[in-house]
Amino acid sequence: MTSLQPFLRPLGSTGLSVSPLGLGTVKFGRNQGVKYPDRFELPDDRQARGILALAWDLGINLLDTAPAYGTSEERLGGLLDGQREQWIICTKVGEEFEQGESCFDFSAAHTRLSIERSLRRLKTDYLDLVLVHSDGNDLDVLDGEVYPTLGKLKQEGLIRAFGFSGKTVEGGIRALDAGDCAMVTYNLREQQEQPVLDHALSHHKGILIKKALASGHICLQGEDPMFASLQLIYSHPAVASAIIGTINPTHLRENVATALRVLHR
Repeated sequence: MTSLQPFLRPLGSTGLSVSPLGLGTVKFGRNQGVKYPDRFELPDDRQARGILALAWDLGINLLDTAPAYGTSEERLGGLLDGQREQWIICTKVGEEFEQGESCFDFSAAHTRLSIERSLRRLKTDYLDLVLVHSDGNDLDVLDGEVYPTLGKLKQEGLIRAFGFSGKTVEGGIRALDAGDCAMVTYNLREQQEQPVLDHALSHHKGILIKKALASGHICLQGEDPMFASLQLIYSHPAVASAIIGTINPTHLRENVATALRVLHR
């Protein structure tokens, strides 16, 4: 078997079913101020279209993007022309990346503006999942206007589910109580946010994993780091999907093959 399609997982109680690996698309639109170990050039449209086609053939149905990922949303809007229904698209609100710097705005006005802009860029009339791109002050962000505004946008049918990509256990747990999903850092080096996964499991909420490979920095002597990472991640039943950002077709095939080895065990 070479496809993840038989292993789709429910994303909490959202009604969305996602592949156990999702494709992160920061490398489709931004190569400044990123924390990957090696420099890279942005793919041209032919290369990007090839990565998306390969991802689909390998059973991946989840794409992760954000306004802070440079031109990623706009590029996906063009590249996915005619394919919208086959993908689960996750984007973000709160963080902008301008002139090489990140800035944050969690106001109601900016949240609505950001969603309407993402809809235009992605050439769609709905977003499957929207996550708040926290600046690290998770509880302050959650005390503000962004979550109630996302709730209204969900009622209006512009988004199907919303959640939080944060940095703290307290923020993750509170975000799950008021939302549908949390994106959590969880890898061989960093497992401090496991209580968020446990809370999600007991409350039927969704979990996506970011930095599954510590942004490409994981290296274990005498062991397959990808296998060990995914074994850890998939061993927690709250996890729906791990987001892997790659624009290398060989790496994408290897990642999916490793995920299948773990899932078959």
